[in-house]
Amino acid sequence: MSRIYLDNAATTPLDPQVMEAMLPYLTTHFGNPSSIYSFGRETRLAVENARKTVARIVKASPGEIFFTSGGTESDNMAIMAAVEDLGCRHIITSSIEHHAVVHTIEHLQKKLNVQVSFVSVKPNGHIDLDQLASLVAGSSQRVLVSLMHANNEIGNLLDIERVGAICKEHGAIFHSDTVQTLGHYPLDFSKKWIHFATGASHKFHGPKGVGVLYVSDELTVQPIIHGGGQERNMRAGTENIYGIVGFAKALELADQQLEKDRAHILSLKLYMAEALQQQVPELLFNGDWNGESLYTVLNVSFPRNEKTEMLLMALDMQGICVSGGSACSSGADVGSHVIRALRSTPSVPIRFSFSKYNTKEQIDEVLRVLAGLLN
Repeated sequence: MSRIYLDNAATTPLDPQVMEAMLPYLTTHFGNPSSIYSFGRETRLAVENARKTVARIVKASPGEIFFTSGGTESDNMAIMAAVEDLGCRHIITSSIEHHAVVHTIEHLQKKLNVQVSFVSVKPNGHIDLDQLASLVAGSSQRVLVSLMHANNEIGNLLDIERVGAICKEHGAIFHSDTVQTLGHYPLDFSKKWIHFATGASHKFHGPKGVGVLYVSDELTVQPIIHGGGQERNMRAGTENIYGIVGFAKALELADQQLEKDRAHILSLKLYMAEALQQQVPELLFNGDWNGESLYTVLNVSFPRNEKTEMLLMALDMQGICVSGGSACSSGADVGSHVIRALRSTPSVPIRFSFSKYNTKEQIDEVLRVLAGLLN
């Protein structure tokens, strides 16, 4: 039985061209980039060329790009720097953020008694930006606004330019988790709407364990990890050379193929949505799926009954990989905090997320299997 993978919002398969770019740094180019001899200089050059590639694609300066171990570390670094270095004592966020943001804010609330406000989420999954503007304007302390560009579970897109304008008007700091949009949408950090942004290459066919943190050059922040001068004194520790090279190559390929891949993936999403509507009339879509939403994600709620209760497991037994929510919390049987924020009625949410490697034939097979399981 050949497996079908439709959980690309969790991670994507490595592009063979990315593997090819990484291989020399796993074999012959093994020098420590902090060493001054030739072995070190060639890996140092690889890191800095990768930084320039990423900066060019997101329209930032190389000095604003820092490599990390992934989106979670980048989110932690940004939020902690905003509180500890930039004097933000009031954080405004939402109840549907990624756990990398939610848990970091909870930690700072307990440890440093930081004030936390939650902006309302509309029934369609969008953030109430009018209320956000009121919250920022009404704060007596310096504010950090932390709102993700695209929700990893339901796919809703945030109007980051409007949020950036609200923050600029009131001197607030804006951190956006852009993990789901980097490599899938053209991002332009030269506009200075965002102070901190994050990315992870395994969301766009790069390697796992490597991420990026964008820090606007308008800010001065202190090191998060101490012990060496790596990443311009911001993050000590020997760099993940092959990961960094893979990150830059994956982002370069994603940027080159963006429109073509987007058209293909969106056609799969719409095809599946239409077929599911006909197949399961009582099906509910989560989020603004056909509006301001990621083209890579389709989140649906099946009515809860004896046939759907174990649907994720039944699909897995048929070789179909999908998820019920964020990959980071799928091991815990607590359900999705995002879906709970949107609907109170019991349902079985399933997230289908697509990549350039998926085909219409695969979607047809998933639909066939679903029909058999539900009927």
